[in-house]
Amino acid sequence: MIRVVLVDDQHLVRAGFRMVLDYQDDMAVVGEAGDGAEALRLLRDTPADVVVMDLRMPVMDGVTATRRICAAGPLPRVLVLTTFDTDEEAFAALQAGASGFLLKSVPPDDLLKAIRVVAGGEAVVAPRVTRRLLDRFAGRFTADEQAASGPHGLTDREHEVLLLVAQGLSNLEISGRLQVAEATVKTHIGRILNKLGLRDRVQAVVFAYESGLVRPGNPS
Repeated sequence: MIRVVLVDDQHLVRAGFRMVLDYQDDMAVVGEAGDGAEALRLLRDTPADVVVMDLRMPVMDGVTATRRICAAGPLPRVLVLTTFDTDEEAFAALQAGASGFLLKSVPPDDLLKAIRVVAGGEAVVAPRVTRRLLDRFAGRFTADEQAASGPHGLTDREHEVLLLVAQGLSNLEISGRLQVAEATVKTHIGRILNKLGLRDRVQAVVFAYESGLVRPGNPS
């Protein structure tokens, strides 16, 4: 059973999400909060697997709450669900540790799928948000081969895989690029996440840019 906490300052929005989730056999809404601070208090005594988090709320916003929740431990994972489709808020949420970023306009089936994906330890980001973020970085950054052979405890192959993940390639695309099996790519990504202490490939992308593995430089 996936235990879900809903965090949104609009009661009607929470009620709508609860109705959708209550029909699922594998999910249970274990709590609701109207802002980030209330969510933190709730989670002290209410174990949860996934927090569905709004961003713009009074008292404490969703990015701040997400950062504190994710800093406290591996659970619960945070799925941001917001009305505002801006690059800044999407990237801030992912930097804060969110495992997913979707818009409230997402169909109910996609929301349910995203909750299951996030609960399973994977990441999910709205496709058009992913595309814009990648387009934004693609115009500014390229892989720096010298940095790719640097520290962080990764092998040369793992560096190579991380750089391709940061460029937005799927596991299948990476396997084609490197001429290896897709299962091998999954193994490399698992080792990368473990070595770097990262939760998922979204955090791996953020790490690649913030650490300078991907930086302004020569064309790829």
